[in-house]
Amino acid sequence: MVNKSSDTKPARTDGRRLRSVRTRQLIIDAYLLLLRESPQIPTATAIADRAGYSVRSVFERFPDLHTLRVAATDHAMSQASLQVAEHPPRGSRAARLRIHVETRGRVCEEWLPLWRALNANQGESAELKERIRRARELVIQRLETMYRPELTSIGPVERQQTILAIEALIDFESWARMRDMFGQSFDQACDIWVRAIDRLLPPTPSDS
Repeated sequence: MVNKSSDTKPARTDGRRLRSVRTRQLIIDAYLLLLRESPQIPTATAIADRAGYSVRSVFERFPDLHTLRVAATDHAMSQASLQVAEHPPRGSRAARLRIHVETRGRVCEEWLPLWRALNANQGESAELKERIRRARELVIQRLETMYRPELTSIGPVERQQTILAIEALIDFESWARMRDMFGQSFDQACDIWVRAIDRLLPPTPSDS
């Protein structure tokens, strides 16, 4: 005789687990949406209201708001990495410049509020400091990949200086100044970065 109760129990457990995962993600999404609307760090009440859950539900998934900030940062970094992975280096120098800059611009457009909150609230948190370090490291790795033909044509000291100069140039706040302070459109801001990076890079080897 089949024990129907034991057959349905795993399904119910899986269903509860999936709902819990979905609730957790909706809370993270609510936190990120609130950050885009205001530079103020959202309260637990505001996050719960936006997500459509109770404050209790927020703290059932996250023991404190710091844990939620870390989780939201990890989610954002994962999404940004996917955005970048969709646009691998290909083509001529001009094509690679355009791919790199437009992808970086889209990342800055979407994740600037979180980046600002991350830097403003890192405090003594080793976890958030590590995320900031990792984010910058990923930017440098992207530069090394996008401009490998040019960067491998120069010595190690000049290569490092060039990479660091470009990394500073394409910082989130650089993008924000062009867009918010100087009123540049997305395409205009991209053009500025393309011209600046092109000047910083050494000549492309003739066989690239």
